[in-house]
This record gives sequence, structure tokens and C-alpha cells, in this order.
Amino acid sequence: MRGRNDGGQSKRPIVLLCVMVACLCLLFLYFSGSNGGQAGSAALEYGTKFTRSLGWGSDADGDDGLDESIFGTGDASDVKLKSFPACDDRHSELIPCLDRNLIFQMRLKLDLNLMEHYERHCPPPERRFNCMIPPPHGYKVPIKWPKSRDIVWKANIPHTHLAKEKSDQNWMIDAGEKIKFPGGGTHFHNGADKYIANIANMLNFKDNIINNEGMLRTVLDVGCGVASFGGYLLSSNVIAMSLAPNDVHQNQIQFALERGIPAYLGVLGTKRLPYPSRSFELAHCSRCRIDWLQRDGILMLELDRLLRPGGYFAYSSPEAYAQDEEDRRIWKEMSSLAERMCWTIAEKKNQTVIWVKPLNNDCYRSRPRGTNPPLCKSGDDPDSVWGVTMEACITPYPEQMHRDGGSGLAPWPARLTTPPPRLADLYVTADTFEKDTEMWQQRVDNYWNLLSPKVKPDSIRNIMDMKANFGSFAAALKEKDVWVMNAVPHDGPSTLKIIYDRGLIGSNHDWCEAFSTYPRTYDLLHAWTVFSDLDKRGCSAEDLLLEMDRILRPTGFIIVRDKAPVIAFIKKYLNALHWEAVTAVDAESSSESEENEMIFIIRKKLWLPGGSQDST
Repeated sequence: MRGRNDGGQSKRPIVLLCVMVACLCLLFLYFSGSNGGQAGSAALEYGTKFTRSLGWGSDADGDDGLDESIFGTGDASDVKLKSFPACDDRHSELIPCLDRNLIFQMRLKLDLNLMEHYERHCPPPERRFNCMIPPPHGYKVPIKWPKSRDIVWKANIPHTHLAKEKSDQNWMIDAGEKIKFPGGGTHFHNGADKYIANIANMLNFKDNIINNEGMLRTVLDVGCGVASFGGYLLSSNVIAMSLAPNDVHQNQIQFALERGIPAYLGVLGTKRLPYPSRSFELAHCSRCRIDWLQRDGILMLELDRLLRPGGYFAYSSPEAYAQDEEDRRIWKEMSSLAERMCWTIAEKKNQTVIWVKPLNNDCYRSRPRGTNPPLCKSGDDPDSVWGVTMEACITPYPEQMHRDGGSGLAPWPARLTTPPPRLADLYVTADTFEKDTEMWQQRVDNYWNLLSPKVKPDSIRNIMDMKANFGSFAAALKEKDVWVMNAVPHDGPSTLKIIYDRGLIGSNHDWCEAFSTYPRTYDLLHAWTVFSDLDKRGCSAEDLLLEMDRILRPTGFIIVRDKAPVIAFIKKYLNALHWEAVTAVDAESSSESEENEMIFIIRKKLWLPGGSQDST
């Protein structure tokens, strides 16, 4: 009897389980029907939003069909208070998308000969460091511009290997608590200023001034070292995008940015540089250790894409003047390649050669059939750059530019506010451009009034506009002693070429990923509807907050211009990020926004590893 009773009891749970499964199946069928789809989609929506908020998932197309914002309505109950741990000290210089440890850990198969290991490789969500990047021990508020051009705190970048390795070239000098920059370089031991004047002399520019009466404004310095070339161009009203990879001289760009000189981590590898076509009047390479002949000259062709009509390539390297057999071979092949690209030599002396790009398409059209490199296919968009593979072809000019025989740009500084011809590519009128310029001048004036209680004349040097549109935010700062990195969304209108045509600099970027710069780079970040745009794409707002904290200098500022729920969302994270609110006000009304925006100004406190914190 006991055995039979036990058997009956053991069957009871099985029967109950079967009944429950049957009920669940019926419920599933009910809610899966025409009247139940809403319940299923609601569950899916909750799950998707949850994984998005953790940075675990996103829709590649940026459209997951969700109308509700992760920022909610701005009520206090929408977002739970959050805390972020500090990353380990060894990550104080972490650049998430240029992390060689990540490349090793993920066993990425990259071609070292093509420099793929220096290109962007961003961590998947599960490998992101969801922590705050600490400053190095002993970190100090950076020395202010213009003194910073010549001297920085060693504690902020505790690396002196370049002072020893380049001691004979006057790159930098270890001076106790500080590092000094005499202005030297591999090919300009006697100073960048004399070298720059020599280039101007070679080009017969008036009074040996490199800006050529305002016609030379934007420069690309490839393999820039510590960017002394770019730093000394600034006094001539010329701005350089100083470019170098995170390579064996890994801190050169970090030194440049600490000095207050515009710079960007990048490499001529397999992908196009994140700049539109015809952006620069001058490209420069001084012993930049680049094999220009590889892959049918593809790297020189990338420079060609970036140079304006009549633009120059100044090349200082042994191949241009040395007499040993290998250098002569390289020089012969480079000369042949340049000739087939329709470049001509403007001048060659003093260990430097300067090529000039043609003003129109005539030379390209007169080349013998079958000449390499070929012209790019008609369907190629030379302004599409984000993650786009380089091709070994020549980018011809559009017909209008060919007929004009040049870029049609006004000299600096008039070009800053003069509507450029390429507005027509975007179907934007001159009137719209001028109204945008005027509107942002008013907005920036308002920003400065709000900042004035906290900002001294030399408080801010490095600025990033995280969604630059036409660059009018940067244009409004023309009277300030600052420079602006204008970031333009990679998937939006190609407005970055307008920014370069105005004589400003910037880069395409995707804010679902980390920016290609060192920690503690910028004094001020301007985020106009960046969070709202991110929400539409399904990327993590928390990840963006951590990235902004990573690239912002201690005591630096953030200006968020966005909808009220976004401001309420960010406020929940202030303590966790060691940020403090400066002010929050309603923005002036504007037809540009669907609903009223707010302005929220934040300041980052100086916190140190171990939990200590200084007041700003």
C-alpha cells in the first residue's frame, strides 16, 4: 500500500506540470493572435530597451520600431541612481577603439604590413570597460595656452622616451616636473618656424608667410610627431590636422593635445581617413616613415583625394635628396607615380620636394589610355569615408569645379562666413547657411554668458562640437583663443566638407563608439541633441556618458543642448561621474527643434585614484 500511495503522489506533480504547460500554450496562442500581438511586442520592447541601456544590443539600421525614449518623461522614477567604478590605474590612457590589448585578446587576424593593427577596432559590448578612466597619479590641471605650446606637466603624460630617442632632433626635453618642446623635428632641428618659412619661400609666397594671403588655411600633417609643425602654423592663421597612429611613439598625439594643438589618432592603412575630399590646401610629411609606393601608390592617392585643386604635398625625406642606390630607386618610382597622377614639382631643394595637384581635369583626360592609376569609377563617392576601404584610383573633380579651375573659396578669414560653393551639393541655399551662422552666434553668446561665472579667459583651449552640422558653433568662437574639433555623424548629410571649406577642421564619427583620442583631451564638449539622436539608434546613453567623461579634462565643461527628459536623465548620473551642475535653463525658442530644448552646463571635478577628490 505504501508503494502504491508513493507512486500516486509522484504522478501528481507531473499532472499539474502538464496542465500548467497546456495553459501556457493556450495563453501563448491567444496573445500571438491578431488581438494579442501588442502584449508580445510589449515584452519584446522591454527586453530590447533593457539590453540597450546596458550597451548590450543595438539595431544596425538604427530603427527598432520603438517610439518610447529610454529617457522617459524626465520624472525622477524613470532612472535609478547609478554608480560607476574607477578603472584600474593601468587603463589611465585607454583608447577603447585603438587598444592593442583588445586586438591580442580577440585574436584579430590583421595584416601588419598594411597597418591594420593601427586602425579602429572597437570592443564588442561585452568587452567594454564600464568604468571611469582615472587620471595618472600626480595629475595636475594642464598648463594654459599659449604657454602650453612649449611646456606641459610631466605628471600628466609620464613618458620621456621620446626625449631620449629624439634628443638630437629637439622634439622634447625632460625638465624635471615639466617637459619642454623647443619646436624641433626630424627635418627641422633648428625649429618649426624656420622650416615653415622655408616652405613658404619655396612656393614664392609673399614675405615667406605660409598662409599665402589667406589662400592656404587647412593642412594635413601626416606622421606629425609631437605636432610642433602644426603648433607653429597657428601663428600664421593656418590650422593643421596633425595625424599619427598609436604606434611605438604612442604618446605623440597625447603630447600634442596636452599642448593645445589640434591632433587626431589615425593612420594611412586600408581605410579612408575620416575627412571628405578636397579638404586641405597642403599635405605634409617629414620623415613620416610611410611606404608611399605600396599597393600601386594607394596612400599617395588618398592624399590626392584629400587635397584641393592646386593643393601641395610637401615631402621631406631622404628619398628626395639622398644618393644611395635604394633611395634613388624609391625617388624614381615616386616621381613616376606623381607624374602619372598629374602632380608637378613646384620646387625641390633643402632636402624637401613640393608637388602641386592640377587645378582641373585636363591632365587626367589627356593621359594615354590604360595609364595607371586609373580614374575612380563614376559611382564612387569621395566624401563617403567612415569605414570605407581606400582604392588605388584618382578622384577627378566635379564638372563645376573643373570649369572653375579651383575650389572657389574666399581667403581666410572671409571664408569662415562666406557661403562655399559645395553648399549646392547638399541643396542648401546661401540664405540658410547665413541664418545658421547667425543663429549659432546668438547661441554661443548665450553659452558664454552662462559660463562666465566659472570661466577665466584662459580656461578653455581644446573644444569638441559633438554634432557640428555646418560648423557654425565653431565659427562663432572665432574671437576666442580656442580650436574646435567638429564631429559630424557618419550616417548624416555630408556637411563636414562645408566645415573644411569654412577653414575649420573636424572628423566623421559614430557616437555609438569611442572617439579616436586619448583620455583628458578636451576642455569643453558641446552636445546638441546628441543624446536624442543616440536614443533613436538604440545605442547606450550610459556608454556615451562614460566616453564623454573619458575625453573631458578634469575641471572641463560640458554643454548639453537637448530635450528636458535627456537633461533629467543626465542629472541622475552627476554624482556617479564626479560631475557638478553649473546651470540648467530653457533654451531660446527655435524653429529648428520640434519641442523646446534645454541648456545644461556641467563641470567635471578633479578626482584622483583612491577616491580623493579636489573641488573645482
